[in-house]
Amino acid sequence: MEEDPLRLRLDFHDESVILHDYGARGVATTRLVSALDVAHALASELDLTTGLLPSDALWLVKRASGTWLALWQAPGVRTVRLKTSLDAPPRRYRLPLPGLVFLCPPAGQAPYVFAAKARPRRPEDELCHAPFYNVFASGRVCVGTHPFPRDPARVPHAFFESFFSAAMDTAWGKSRRHPDDIGRLWDELDRGREFPLDDLVAQLAVGDAMRLGTAEGRP
Repeated sequence: MEEDPLRLRLDFHDESVILHDYGARGVATTRLVSALDVAHALASELDLTTGLLPSDALWLVKRASGTWLALWQAPGVRTVRLKTSLDAPPRRYRLPLPGLVFLCPPAGQAPYVFAAKARPRRPEDELCHAPFYNVFASGRVCVGTHPFPRDPARVPHAFFESFFSAAMDTAWGKSRRHPDDIGRLWDELDRGREFPLDDLVAQLAVGDAMRLGTAEGRP
């Protein structure tokens, strides 16, 4: 068999990766390299496809833990149901809503929802607090006992199908007019036709939302 000389070797240690480059003449040079750079170099030879995406998909992030998919829902009027007590029937609202971005993590994790003044087109674009109960300050949905589907395309429908609860720990910080209770804004907008975009409270940039679920991303 023809001679097959060693050209490159990688040593993976607990805290470092060392590259040994033997060159064309067998002269070795050694240097530290980034494991991420190694992964990118190897991945450049792969052909990747997302498959068919929902028509309202904004972005997709593939991680070792699974796929994160962001969906856009255009502004419109929606029916929401608010539970104020265990005994009383829910109150129904017909609310004009801003555009919404639903961020769907891998199955089994609670989705996130944010508001937007326009459909996001750049990482620098601003996302705002979604004007709802049952959404924590981070944007993550408090799912309670309501089952959310594994299919990300069905998450927005499941969100509006659930009962909202007048929980004060998810009521504040989502309206400029009514910073202490988003329910007061619901009362004001019920049966209205248009959401006041100047009432939205800025939260994070699209680029920050893309990093959610990573070590450097927000919780």
